[in-house]
Amino acid sequence: MPLFVLNIKSRNNHYRFYNFLIQLNVFQYFTLTMHRLLYICIFICFNASAQNLNGIWKGKLAADPGSCFPVYYIELQIQIAGTRISGVSYHYSDTSNFVKEDFEGVYNDTTKEINITELNVMTFHIPGDCVPCIKKYSLTFHKGGNEEQLRGNWNGVKMGDKTACPPGTVVLTRTVVSSFKPELKLPPTFTNRKAELVKEIFVDTGTIRLDFYDNGVIDGDTISVYVNNMPVVSNMMLTAKPITVKVKIDQKRTYQEVIMVGENMGTIPPNTALMIVNAGEKRYQLFLTSDEQINALVRFI
Repeated sequence: MPLFVLNIKSRNNHYRFYNFLIQLNVFQYFTLTMHRLLYICIFICFNASAQNLNGIWKGKLAADPGSCFPVYYIELQIQIAGTRISGVSYHYSDTSNFVKEDFEGVYNDTTKEINITELNVMTFHIPGDCVPCIKKYSLTFHKGGNEEQLRGNWNGVKMGDKTACPPGTVVLTRTVVSSFKPELKLPPTFTNRKAELVKEIFVDTGTIRLDFYDNGVIDGDTISVYVNNMPVVSNMMLTAKPITVKVKIDQKRTYQEVIMVGENMGTIPPNTALMIVNAGEKRYQLFLTSDEQINALVRFI
């Protein structure tokens, strides 16, 4: 009898231990799954936060003592494709007293940092005792409510003798109205070709997702993509994995235009791409072709 009781107790202990192992495995699996879900959420949220910096940014540029103007205005006309930035800057007290320069830069989507370097003074109209300053900007993107800002510091050198300019700070806000005529530095592959309309699509959503694939055989086709004449993709190769572009619908525009530029013809001319459009609950599949005479245009209304 005591042996029988002992066996029952031993068996119960085994069951308890076995149940414990099962519970432990379930807990570990649950924990691992939650970690994976958290990682996926962070990854998706991070990628969804990528900003489109294209457009006009205006604000005030403050300088340390010794500057020709202690506080004056600045306008950056930014074009961004991937991480590459280019454009034109204006420093001005008013539109008749200004310095115009071109610039290049890079954008880090992880840190939201923008580093811009002015290259050359294109033209200037300022008092005779002032010297244009060629600047470098270290900025960070910020968003609060509906307002978007670029904030940070700058330094530079004077045109000619390259002596240091008094450094300072800058705050820029995105705007739709330029104090100067916007200038787009568009390449000949965009400006010298006819934009051939492929399709007009009526949409009722705030954001459109476009996925570009190589159509058929992957043969080294590279493309650039422009949204409303602003570059969003620059010289990227079409593969079986999509090149994804998100187009935010501007309610102030009657339509949005997307143009695909074939930067080369690959090994099998012409440059062809499959574009998948996701607009709300609607989905479209378009075949785009670009060669040395035409680019492919899709218009969203």
